[in-house]
Amino acid sequence: MDVIELASYTRVEKFNIAKRHLLPKQLKNNGLEGKVSFHSAALYGIIDGYTREAGVRNLERTITEVLRKCARKIAAGECEKVTVTAASLEGLLGPRRVKPDFINRTNAVGIANGLAWTSVGGEMLPIEVQVLPGGTGKIELTGSLGDVMKESAKLAITYTRVNADRYGIDPAALKDIDLHIHAPEGAIPKDGPSAGVTLTTALVSCLSGRPVRADLAMTGEITLHGNVLPIGGLREKSMAAYREGMKTVLIPRGNASDLQEVEEEVKQAVRFVPVDDLEQVLKNALMPAPHKPRAAKPAPDSAARRSDKNERPPVAVPAEAPATQLPQ
Repeated sequence: MDVIELASYTRVEKFNIAKRHLLPKQLKNNGLEGKVSFHSAALYGIIDGYTREAGVRNLERTITEVLRKCARKIAAGECEKVTVTAASLEGLLGPRRVKPDFINRTNAVGIANGLAWTSVGGEMLPIEVQVLPGGTGKIELTGSLGDVMKESAKLAITYTRVNADRYGIDPAALKDIDLHIHAPEGAIPKDGPSAGVTLTTALVSCLSGRPVRADLAMTGEITLHGNVLPIGGLREKSMAAYREGMKTVLIPRGNASDLQEVEEEVKQAVRFVPVDDLEQVLKNALMPAPHKPRAAKPAPDSAARRSDKNERPPVAVPAEAPATQLPQ
């Protein structure tokens, strides 16, 4: 017996299925044809905020839940027709059931936005790095990371140590600090090689003090010498970046041919940058270090200028009077 694997529906595919099939079907079943209408933003709001699945079963159930509440309003005489908008979803369904992802949204130092593939589609995978001064070079990895991600973290640390001078990092100082690397949502197991570029970017950012662009996401496996290798699931990962408002996505050069599978809507909104190595990744992802303004030196007063307490201030010399001519 052969096992056939089917990829999960993307956000756009779910929207089209709901608009063309699920919504007309449920409007007819509930006797609400011509009485209830949905804005496109409302369907996207249900997909993003109230369902997270590979298929559309829960999406259809949620649409039915909205229609029943609309039917109750019409039956109670509150209105004759109902238009469901994105703003009205919370009143009909309650607070969002799918909370927004934690990602770098403020050009932060030590936080990079990665991308991951899951059974329900693509997700954002942020990586945080923090430096603990007064350490002994110890490395702490948290966030339910699998063995492959732990190996990627070791590769990132090795690359950073070897190329420390290139990014303004003191190699000797790495012996006197501890590093803590964390992937948020620790209750969810995470594994896979595609976080290598994200781990390296967050690490170099933290040690160099250079912020990471908040509108940029990345994915790619790395080697010991800093090459970026192809990954899988680009179609789903690109949809996650588009959903979270990313403007640029760094992908391995070997995945450039996979862009033909990416939704046209995504390619119009997101700029994909193929990269060959970590040097190109860091060049695109890192911003210049913030300039620290120099503190203005206070002007010394006349008393402070006197180093000796017995020193007297100079006496002003009067201007010399013009010579008078004596009589002959």
